[in-house]
Amino acid sequence: MRIVHTEASCGWGGQELRILTEAAGFIARGHAVTLLCPPQARIFSAAPRYGIPVVALPIGRKNIAGLLAMRRWLAQHPADVVNTHSSTDSWLAALACATLRAAPSIVRTRHISAPVSANAATRWLYTRATAHIVTTGEKLRRTLIDARGYPGERITSVPTGIDTARFAPRDRAAARQALGLDPALRYVGIVATLRSWKGHHYLIEACAQLKGHDWRLLIVGDGPRRQWLEDMVARLNLAERVRFLGHRDDPELWLPALDVFCLPSYANEGVPQAMLQAMLSGLPIVTTDVGSIGEAAVDGATALVVPPEQVPPLAAALQRLLDEPELAQRLGAAARAAALERHGFETMVDAMERIFASVSRPPS
Repeated sequence: MRIVHTEASCGWGGQELRILTEAAGFIARGHAVTLLCPPQARIFSAAPRYGIPVVALPIGRKNIAGLLAMRRWLAQHPADVVNTHSSTDSWLAALACATLRAAPSIVRTRHISAPVSANAATRWLYTRATAHIVTTGEKLRRTLIDARGYPGERITSVPTGIDTARFAPRDRAAARQALGLDPALRYVGIVATLRSWKGHHYLIEACAQLKGHDWRLLIVGDGPRRQWLEDMVARLNLAERVRFLGHRDDPELWLPALDVFCLPSYANEGVPQAMLQAMLSGLPIVTTDVGSIGEAAVDGATALVVPPEQVPPLAAALQRLLDEPELAQRLGAAARAAALERHGFETMVDAMERIFASVSRPPS
């Protein structure tokens, strides 16, 4: 198949990583894949590292220039399927294809749990302009069906797949030695873009309440909230305990060094890649039931799940995992088993391949 991915966002996070890894998986299977995105987007510069052909188009905003650029490119480069990912590129692709004589089918991937408008135009986008909708979790799928009345037979949940060889349990002492970390300390960690809804500030406050352990918090990721969070750490006199590592391309090296992984998100989640990576690494996890997180993180079975935006229960869950190593080990092992069963990379590519094949409209 000839597949085109479009992404208008200039940000960086799990959505962009899924686009790149999924596209690379399709290329490895012999499909032709091209990514369309704004030239200033981080995904534009990252795509060549994943072996993804990428074309810069002015599609970062909903305007005539972006629409004409999208239409012109699609008219000149026939495709079977266009997979859109953000609101802006979904609208531009839909309007462009609506005016093309031999337009490709559109698959719209919904990565997060942000609400979908109930207006007539959005209903057209999701039901008439789009051949199929993919969500990254079943809860997101049910929301589109139950709250918006979209046809369930044209919506499929395809959770993000993770490389199960890259993310695996490793010796903690060796991991810490390789990273120059103190083997005597207890490490709590988070891997997430520094956005408000990821809940970093709640995690920092919760760690400040830990007792009986010489702890450190490792924050992997970068983003618009970094300075705000660094200022918060300074105000709380936690500069010696909280370490900002910035964006890392090697989270598989840092995760095995942790005692506990935490993701206290309170909005805009599907099934986060970082949490799945931590599960495959065999880590005990504290998280919230936001978006479709609860489909992978089951309280008491594969994680400890706490209410979002509440520091006391978050601190209590972290304390419990640090105090009870047998519980931590049991949850980590169960998390890895669950992730291996449902969130392997090939499982995701298989599912997306079936969807693309089912809606593919070969160009004339």
